[in-house]
Amino acid sequence: MSNLTYPKHKTGLFRLFRQAIKGDVKDFTVGSIDKAIFLLAVPMVMEMALESLFAIVDIYFVNKVGEHAVATVILTESVLTIMYSVAWGLAMGVTAMVARRAGEKNFEAAGEIAGQAILICLAFSFIISIIGISFPKELLGFMGAQPEAIETGYRFPQIMLGTNFVIVLLFVNNGIFRGVGDAAVAMRALWIANIINIILDPLFILGVGPFPKLGVNGAAVATSIGRGVGVLYQLYFLTKGTGLVKVLRKHFIAKWEIIRQIFKISAGGMAQFIIGSCSWIFLNKVVAESGDSKIVDGYGTAIRICIFTLLPAWGMANAAATLVGQNLGAGLPQRAEKSVWRTAFITALFFLLVGIIFFLFGENLMRFFSQDEVVVATGKQCLLYLSVGYLFFAYGMVITQSFNGAGDTMTPTILNLFVFWMLQIPLAFVLAKIWKWGPTGVYVSICVAEGVLAIVSVIIFKNSIYFSINHFDNQLK
Repeated sequence: MSNLTYPKHKTGLFRLFRQAIKGDVKDFTVGSIDKAIFLLAVPMVMEMALESLFAIVDIYFVNKVGEHAVATVILTESVLTIMYSVAWGLAMGVTAMVARRAGEKNFEAAGEIAGQAILICLAFSFIISIIGISFPKELLGFMGAQPEAIETGYRFPQIMLGTNFVIVLLFVNNGIFRGVGDAAVAMRALWIANIINIILDPLFILGVGPFPKLGVNGAAVATSIGRGVGVLYQLYFLTKGTGLVKVLRKHFIAKWEIIRQIFKISAGGMAQFIIGSCSWIFLNKVVAESGDSKIVDGYGTAIRICIFTLLPAWGMANAAATLVGQNLGAGLPQRAEKSVWRTAFITALFFLLVGIIFFLFGENLMRFFSQDEVVVATGKQCLLYLSVGYLFFAYGMVITQSFNGAGDTMTPTILNLFVFWMLQIPLAFVLAKIWKWGPTGVYVSICVAEGVLAIVSVIIFKNSIYFSINHFDNQLK
């Protein structure tokens, strides 16, 4: 059991950082909460940082392909968000269940959960692949893509959706690692996947050396290869590695009671992301219906820049979810609650800095990707508005993830339904369509919705944390 506790010797910051990268500590129910946050958050933030770096590199090279290329990527990703929603929801449910088992030190049960989660991923991915391969043009058309963009770019969604199993497995497998506290393994898997993506992107997009020039389709090929290698690494570690959770052949036999339990816990998480994704699709559609691909390019590039900062913050939110799950499993609800507040405060400081950078240097950031004045002006405006609401993002992200880590997926689902469908979508429609604000109405609606989500989340969390923890504790057992 020595590998489950903090090392006994005193540690400086550098040594703590090294421990976080190596993943020496997997039990976060004892010791300093700040140290636990640091050890969990470092690999999770670094994991998400490289994922966000890939998004930046990807859009940088796609911007060099030509007209409609960025719009094709952005509109395809709007469709992909539905798939991401299911994958993230499954990952959240699996993280909560595995974290609870890890807190109880029942790693055999954690392995069973992991094996059944992988089976669910494969079944879901097969259905999505058939749809994506068969109807890529129809999907782009539904999103409001111009006819020229559909004809030149339909292969991109076809490849991305046809190979979606690598993305789904990458998400859910990392959810397994995070739940057991193996955040360093999750980090390495995503690093492997994204480093390969970053290397292959210019080779396939621009046709460097012996590689074929595939244009925007090269981004899809690079993504599929890179993430496929990352999944192979994950599966090797789960089946042959030395981690706390090991998935054996017997765990791949369908066990319907466990599958039902995974769906029960994950349903709220899926619903949360589907609600958010449908809102995201609507907002992208409003921007696309402006009739100018350059506006879509500017908006899409600005959103990619935002993702560069949002994904590392998601690493902090995931760390909070793991801390909540393990501490509840160990019967320490007060420690779980304190972990949430500390993580949210640290994340808020990070977002404050990012918001200032966006406000002061938004145009400089946009000009790194494009010299087109329409693209730059659109993206600069988007970054300016989002910088105002960045402080709210921190508390909204961390607290909703903490509910999920406790197994209470219903509270954030209701919150998302209210904020995104009853507030953000109607507000965006009124501002953009009726009041004729165009894309500016979309930016304002995002800021307002995220602000309301943060405020309401804090109020509910302060008033019902012990009820939420105790009420939802039984369904994870």
